[in-house]
Amino acid sequence: MSAAADLTVMLAMRSPLFKPRPLSGWVLAALLASPSVQALDLLKTWELARAHDPQMQVVAATRSSVQAYEAQAQSLWRPVLMGSATVGAMSADTRTTGAQFAVGGQPPMPGSFATSASAATSTRWSLQAKQPLYSPERQAQQAQLHTAAGVAELRADLAQQQFMLLTAQRYFNLLLAERQEQVLKNQYAAVSRSLTEVKDRFALGDLPVTDTHEAAARATGLQAQLLAAGSEVQMARSLLTDSTRLLADALKPLAPKADAAVTAVPALAQVLEQVREANTGVRLQKTQQDMARQELKKHQRSGGVTLDLVASAGRDRLSGDGDFGPSANSQSQQMVGLSLNVPLYTGGWRSAKLQEAVDAQAMAEAEVDLAVQQAQQQARSVWLALETGPARLTALKASWQASSARLDATRLGRQVGDRTTLALLQAENDAAQAELAWLRAQTELLLTRLQLDALTGSMSVQSLQALNAQLAH
Repeated sequence: MSAAADLTVMLAMRSPLFKPRPLSGWVLAALLASPSVQALDLLKTWELARAHDPQMQVVAATRSSVQAYEAQAQSLWRPVLMGSATVGAMSADTRTTGAQFAVGGQPPMPGSFATSASAATSTRWSLQAKQPLYSPERQAQQAQLHTAAGVAELRADLAQQQFMLLTAQRYFNLLLAERQEQVLKNQYAAVSRSLTEVKDRFALGDLPVTDTHEAAARATGLQAQLLAAGSEVQMARSLLTDSTRLLADALKPLAPKADAAVTAVPALAQVLEQVREANTGVRLQKTQQDMARQELKKHQRSGGVTLDLVASAGRDRLSGDGDFGPSANSQSQQMVGLSLNVPLYTGGWRSAKLQEAVDAQAMAEAEVDLAVQQAQQQARSVWLALETGPARLTALKASWQASSARLDATRLGRQVGDRTTLALLQAENDAAQAELAWLRAQTELLLTRLQLDALTGSMSVQSLQALNAQLAH
């Protein structure tokens, strides 16, 4: 029998109108309280959410950008080939004086010449190849691109971990909301029966009218709580439905086992060290700090110096009619060599960018320290919750058992006239809420263990598998 069926049977037995019934009646009650479809475990929920939720599409897109960053980094030191070609109408006039001419081996003679072309056609093409040999700025840019690839990967990991936690929270939120609604339904049914009994006994003069008013007030209050609980169930179910694309009727989450035990927790010092070294958020801040260092190198004094191996070839041609008749002029160029560029003065731009990079690096270092501090504070809180969790569960279970015993005693006192109807209704409510508190503490403890895995950077599908093993399949 499921936990929901156990709860239905237990509350029915605690009703003041309870009378022994044949075994077949209890079997029927258990079947009515049991899920009508197969229960959905946490691991299957995660697999469906990973396949259908838009958040995982964002994660996949973030992860796919890693290859783009790596490709950009590799291309920075590859040769670059540029080609250009132009054609158009052009006019040109040239005059040269002080020139010397030599024809057929004769001594050179001074002279001058002029050319003219109007309505001429100009064509030009060129090819240029450049191979970077030395560039501190380019080296820093390549390191930044490699780091950006790491940042994208870490952001995808962080988003996936957060979505794992969110999926588990949605799963248990639906479980708790459904249990809360079921408890309220059972309470409302019990109070309605009590109200009917009280009215009958009042009519017989066996009870005062105050009992009638108390039962009616409690029934009205429970009706309002039922409406609120129904809204919570619908909201929790819709969130999980949108994420998994399952029909609402197929969402039947499993409750934790009654004897579910959280895996052993490492020592606090070990946890804090793992957070410092492996926490995904901290690692993300450290990679961004590396990018800030590379940005600083880009704008240092020697950052703008470049040395390239260059080769070029080109041809210009101008043809048309001019003042002296048809005219044509062609010119070809070829060159292979080295090109050195040294920035001498940039108007203060480089020094300003350098100061900006220095400030950004200082801010990145502070953000790393802040991320470590915040992550360790969260880990310390989670660790303490895990350390005290088993004892808290034991105390809540004892409270539930004590509330159940108090309910039995109150019910007996109510039958002999020593307890009021209000006392009985309150005892029923306390027992039901004590069981819910125990269930809520169980789910919180399981989620807390998942949070510790996320904080220490060890969260994975295996973490969900370990949690799923603690559910009552």
